[in-house]
Amino acid sequence: MTRNKFKTLIAAFLAAGLSQPLLSAPAHAGGSVSLTYAPANAQNAGVLATGLRAYSLYRGWRSASIRQSGDGNAAGIGQNGRGNLGIIRQKGSGHSAILQQNGDDNAYGIFQYGKRTAANIEQNGNGGSGVTLSYGW
Repeated sequence: MTRNKFKTLIAAFLAAGLSQPLLSAPAHAGGSVSLTYAPANAQNAGVLATGLRAYSLYRGWRSASIRQSGDGNAAGIGQNGRGNLGIIRQKGSGHSAILQQNGDDNAYGIFQYGKRTAANIEQNGNGGSGVTLSYGW
């Protein structure tokens, strides 16, 4: 056997031997992904706020609404001002969310699904809007 073939054979055996423990390692247990959108201009903020208000009207919700299904979820909404809309929707288990709105005519929605996601949002000013979508596993 030539020297190059021998090196190739040794490398193949080492790669096969080292890759087995890596392939059989357990999957990472838990994680989450979140997307937050807060419009930078008044026009886009108004469009998003209109959408959140329409969703709230459709569901029959008022200025602050928390809806949860699952186990071990926690949420709270604090509002200082007039005309604010805060929505927290949690479906799954172990979620936590806090929404604090300071100012007038703000709208924000937090939507959490899956397991163990967290959101802590503070909205300041007037006429702002935003949304946070989270999924955990």
